[in-house]
Formats: sequence, C-alpha cells, structure tokens
Amino acid sequence: MIERNCWTVLAQRAQDETARIQTELGQLLTRLESLNASKNRLQKLYEEYRKQENSASASLQGMREVMNQRQFMTQLLTLMQRVEMDVQHAQKQLAETRERLLNSERERLKMQSLADQNAQAILHLADKREQRQMDELGVLQFNMRGLA
Repeated sequence: MIERNCWTVLAQRAQDETARIQTELGQLLTRLESLNASKNRLQKLYEEYRKQENSASASLQGMREVMNQRQFMTQLLTLMQRVEMDVQHAQKQLAETRERLLNSERERLKMQSLADQNAQAILHLADKREQRQMDELGVLQFNMRGLA
C-alpha cells in the first residue's frame, strides 16, 4: 500500500476553507457591532432632539427652526430604519456564515479522519512487512544453525 497524499491535501484544503470562513465570521461580527453602535448613536441623537422639541424652549423657537428640526428628526428616523435593515441583513449573513462554518468543520474532520486512517493503514502495513522480514531472518538463522 502506498501513501496517498490526496487525503492530506484534501484535509489541508478543508482546514484552509474553515480558516477563511472563520475570518469572514470575525469580519461580520465586527460589522454587526459597528452597525449596532451606529444605531444606538442615532437613537440617542433622535431622543435628544425629541426632548428639545418637547421642552419649554421649543415654544420660543421660530417656525423655520421647528421645521428644520422636524426635518432633521425625519432624516434621523430614515437613517435608523436603514441601519436596522443593515443590522438584519448582517445578522442573516452571520447565521448563514455560521452554518457554512459548521459544514466546513464537518468536512475538515472527515478529511482529517481519512488522512489519519490512511496513515494508520500505512504504518500497519509497514509493521507487518517488518515483522515478516524479522520472521524470515529468524527462520534463516534457525536453518543456518541446523546446517552448521
């Protein structure tokens, strides 16, 4: 039996794919954290403007300022909706990437197992061959003593 490098090559490819997906997963987690931070900042900013609008000083503001403030608040709401959509999209990608990682890890374990089995089979064959040679040598020595 000859050693098949294909199993080790396939195991290495599966390992590389798993590492690539883990890197992608890390990037997605970083992006999701960033989106959540942006969402929180926008919510705080919106709340601040809403409090200003409801405060007593709002009545002292001119109509133009009130309209500008409301328009800005509407823009903040639009941005918050867009960020929320991005968060949902990122969470979906994260779930899909985790599933791909699980599948990749399963494949890596399978390929590693096959590579290990092949290596064990080669070692077992080499041990058998060595034992056969030792047996032949022992028989030869026994026969040589009998002739001498």
